[in-house]
Amino acid sequence: MKILMFIVIFLLIGAFFIISENKLVMSKEENRKIFCEKYFLWLDRIFENTKGLTSYVVKMDWLPNE
Repeated sequence: MKILMFIVIFLLIGAFFIISENKLVMSKEENRKIFCEKYFLWLDRIFENTKGLTSYVVKMDWLPNE
């Protein structure tokens, strides 16, 4: 439950940052479209970075040399 709450809060904070950095007024339809584009690009970058980090961790040699 705590992990789910962390994910939701993280996604909401990301959405608020996108809105504030781009000075979007969410009552306008064109701004909602801009927000959706930027938000999904942000999510895509998070997914790609997580995928890259995971592949790096998996490729590491975790066993001792002895």
